Amino acid sequence: MIRFIAVRLLGAIVVVWLVSVVTFLIFQIVPTLSHTSPVYYYIGKIPFPPDSIQMKALTHRFGFDLPLYAQYWHFLSGILFGQTITDGVSTPIQCSAPCFGYSFRQHQLVGTMMATAAPVTISMCIGAAILWLIGGVAVGTFSALKPGSLVDRVGMTGSLAAVSLPIFFTGPLLLLIFEYTLGVLPDVSYLPITQDPAQWLRSMILPWVSLAFLFGALYARLTRSNMIETMGEDYIRTARAKGLSRPTVIVRHGLRAAITPIVTIFGIDLGTLVGSTVITETVFNLRGLGYLSIQAIQQSDLPVILGVTIIAAVVLVIANFIVDILYAFIDPRVTVY
Repeated sequence: MIRFIAVRLLGAIVVVWLVSVVTFLIFQIVPTLSHTSPVYYYIGKIPFPPDSIQMKALTHRFGFDLPLYAQYWHFLSGILFGQTITDGVSTPIQCSAPCFGYSFRQHQLVGTMMATAAPVTISMCIGAAILWLIGGVAVGTFSALKPGSLVDRVGMTGSLAAVSLPIFFTGPLLLLIFEYTLGVLPDVSYLPITQDPAQWLRSMILPWVSLAFLFGALYARLTRSNMIETMGEDYIRTARAKGLSRPTVIVRHGLRAAITPIVTIFGIDLGTLVGSTVITETVFNLRGLGYLSIQAIQQSDLPVILGVTIIAAVVLVIANFIVDILYAFIDPRVTVY
């Protein structure tokens, strides 16, 4: 098991490094393709004529005249060890590690902006993930135990309807029903859980349900198909022949085997969701990483875009690493090489 974890950890580190290289290269190529000085995407303006001595000095100060490998090392060392940032006009800014740069458009450190937005996104993703995992697996399991029954038909019809409805439809619909019509959640605004747990919960309920409604439908259908296949296996009939109780056969033998692929997609979905919550945060007016990224894109704020992209990629890699470890505990056969 230790060897398995070490190999997976090494693989995760390599993937994160490759992601940082590819992401850096992409965002370095963008200014070149647009025939605009990279300085513009970092400070939001061209303070001097393009061919002036001042502009060349500013380009040198940012390191854009260095070879790509030297620019990448400057970028990576800034994240790992921190750096001093200046646009050549303002007072130099000390950015401690991990330093993702400075937004001259918003006059804030990118790391500080992401640290402020991350709790919103994390709260939304984790709460929704718990709802869709429990709800989807439960619906899929009950449907699989009685295929063709009323329970199965209602569950799968509801899942089909849910998976067909996008968040930009279910989100406003939930707001219309519970906020504007029933008045159950009037004008709810986000507050951190450390300040007001009740207000935090009220602000998260509708986003959780909106996200869980879509993902839970996918998990219900996947669980149903896996459970139907698993419950027909020989070892399930053997467990029943030994006199094991029905709940033991279903949970310990059937569901444990059927849930293995669900754990895989759960980690991928959760990791991906952290960097793709733009629509949900916009609908419910939440200032998370999705809102931060779309705002940065609109303003061509390259340091913020780069920082959010790196963080989203790292979260996805970490989620997959955790899934690999959980996979090994659920099915020890995966640790055998």
